Amino acid sequence: MKQRGNRKVRLGVVTSSKLDKTITVKVERRLPHQRYKKYYTLSKKFLVHDPENSCNVGDRVRIVECRPFSRRKSWRLLDIVERTA
Repeated sequence: MKQRGNRKVRLGVVTSSKLDKTITVKVERRLPHQRYKKYYTLSKKFLVHDPENSCNVGDRVRIVECRPFSRRKSWRLLDIVERTA
């Protein structure tokens, strides 16, 4: 059997859960500037498949790369790290 490659795993915050079985997750990275060595933040939004509609806005979640579900959705929910009150 052919082994799959390593799948990308990201940690982010849910910014929207209005779509059915889909959440929007914002992932932030902090990088040092090459010349000035000051840190700056890059952020990216991902559409994530959430089959049970279990996430709410503000939850910290772990997502994993998978096959495409639609044109923009190719990540799925791995687990919920921290829930908001």
